[in-house]
Amino acid sequence: MSTASGALVVVGDVVTDVVAVHPGPLAPATDTVARIRTLPGGAGANAACWAARTGAAEVRLLARVGSESARWHERALVDAGVRPRLVVDPAEPTGTVVALVGDDAERTFLTDSGASLRLCPADWAPALLDDAAHLHLSGYLFFADCSRELALVALRAARTRGVPVSVDPASAGFLAVLGPERFLAAVAGAGVLLPNEDEARLLAGLPEPAGVARAAVELSRRVPLVVVTRGTGGALVAEHGRITAEVDAEPAEAVDSTGAGDAFTGGFLSARLAGATPAEAARAGCRTAALAVTHLGGRP
Repeated sequence: MSTASGALVVVGDVVTDVVAVHPGPLAPATDTVARIRTLPGGAGANAACWAARTGAAEVRLLARVGSESARWHERALVDAGVRPRLVVDPAEPTGTVVALVGDDAERTFLTDSGASLRLCPADWAPALLDDAAHLHLSGYLFFADCSRELALVALRAARTRGVPVSVDPASAGFLAVLGPERFLAAVAGAGVLLPNEDEARLLAGLPEPAGVARAAVELSRRVPLVVVTRGTGGALVAEHGRITAEVDAEPAEAVDSTGAGDAFTGGFLSARLAGATPAEAARAGCRTAALAVTHLGGRP
């Protein structure tokens, strides 16, 4: 595969992750021993960094942060090979996520979106799409009014220029509050949807026991290419109403699953930009996710 000549543009979130890995169960009303690290994170930023790590020639990121950590986040993104356009919010601090990671490497998030969902149409710059080959939108943008307006501005601008668009739904919990139909209506025009199993079932309107393959098929009638991540179950690829590939997960010694889906997205998009088929790109995404779970945090 050759390297794509156009840029990958990511619009999404930059947050500060506080990752707490606790080998035993949480003990209410007293201390629980944990290993705690403060790290740069955010679904959009993580995906951008993994795309740069896996070969995307140029990755741009638009996000909003607080003044207290703007320089730290900008430096971390530049060091990862990403060209950031960080808008400094005058009122709110950078978003913060506390990730509680158990001994099974699964994580539970406590989320304070802070500045990240205060992105607004005024933050958009048409030049972001100059020489762009692809636009990726973090689903978190769709869960607040002003950032949803910004996402729609970016999506419409990309479609006008003929730039393909992908969306990661990001959060089953937030999707349930917004409503699946409202979310799908907002992302109409995107060419790629990258949900996990829970998000896929929710968006397809299927109950929990329903097969994820059925959910992928249903969603691919709304969005042409749907790639459902399944953790240790790998990924399913559905196109135009049928399953076209089932990809196995790569074996890994999991330490922290924080950002594994973002890593999959970054690896997938980088491979697609280099000319990979959807199935090949899904395999690349699984390889990248396997790397991500072997260390703390969601970045390379």
